[in-house]
Amino acid sequence: MTIDPVALNSQGMAALRQGNAPVAIAAFLAAVAADPGAAILHYNLANAHALAGDGAAQLEALNAALDRDPYMPHALLARGKLAEAQGHPMAALADFKRLLAAVPDGETGGGPNFRAGLAHARAAVAAESASLGDRLDARLANAIATAPHADAERFRHAVDVQLGRRRVYVHQPLVLNYPYLPAIQYFDPALFPWLPQLEAATPIIRDELKALLAAGGGGFAPYVRYPRGAPVNQWGELNHSDAWAACFFIEHGVPNLAMQEHCPQTAALLAGLPLLDLPGRGPVAFFSLLKPNTRIPPHTGATNVRSIIHLPLIVPQGCTFRVGNETRPWIEGEAFAFDDTIEHEAVNPSDELRAVLIVDAWNPFIGIAERDLIRRWVRELDAHGQGLAGFSAA
Repeated sequence: MTIDPVALNSQGMAALRQGNAPVAIAAFLAAVAADPGAAILHYNLANAHALAGDGAAQLEALNAALDRDPYMPHALLARGKLAEAQGHPMAALADFKRLLAAVPDGETGGGPNFRAGLAHARAAVAAESASLGDRLDARLANAIATAPHADAERFRHAVDVQLGRRRVYVHQPLVLNYPYLPAIQYFDPALFPWLPQLEAATPIIRDELKALLAAGGGGFAPYVRYPRGAPVNQWGELNHSDAWAACFFIEHGVPNLAMQEHCPQTAALLAGLPLLDLPGRGPVAFFSLLKPNTRIPPHTGATNVRSIIHLPLIVPQGCTFRVGNETRPWIEGEAFAFDDTIEHEAVNPSDELRAVLIVDAWNPFIGIAERDLIRRWVRELDAHGQGLAGFSAA
């Protein structure tokens, strides 16, 4: 006579609903014997043992289910909760972490009990991570404080990533992805020895900007300018809007003579800086204005062969800039360099104008000889009509 595991499973489920543990156990044992490879049958048997109050048998059945399907969400949740109930918190956390890795964020299926279990697992993992983080912060604080700044910063981020307090971001260039460059969010200022020269000129640059604005702000135009019919994606609100406006000193390597006349000292300073000198693409230098209550949405730039430098000129209270997993305030007169192929965004939540001078330079990890190779490569692409379309300013 053929034993039907599906029919036996149905009998067991009916007995479970009726609260009849012995009948459910007998039915599921028979179903498992008929189809030992089906993880769901072992899981259902575990539920029958749980109904009978037999934790050891429940654990054995859950192990059998997970032997067959190591990422079975319901079995992971059940085994984690059983470990919790039996006083084994680390075993419970291990299963909860595997569960959360197996279930996509925002999972809404599985019924109310499963959703409640997911919430419990998330809370348990979050509480454990927070507790571990507090202990590590306290134990490592002195060592971090005495380490070199760059070393301490990377180590601190590594701890945060392991604890789930930070996400790791990678290069996402829109046009040219140059391989094997480190994905550094904010570059060490020491890699740009000319930044102090730029910072020292802040009062002069700011005065020339203010004079330009007082004269009517000629030359400023919306930074985002997609043509009709183009997919604007996250740029819908800023497309052709002067909420984010720019006025270029140099655009794709071409100087703006009018800006040289309006802001001669700034133009002279820029002419002496080692900016990105890539045919048809750089240098790029411009004033960037962000109007009150304006947010530049998360985005990435064209290529990681360059780095972007911000010199904050006018910064109202509360303005922030995020690159990857680190958010900083702009501080007037303090320049910083970042990789714009890592997701970044800007916010001006104030009721005043924010203004920054933006210039681009070579990625500091690309040497002199390699830069020359890149220039030759770009020239050849352009000569054969294969130019890097969309390679524009950050």
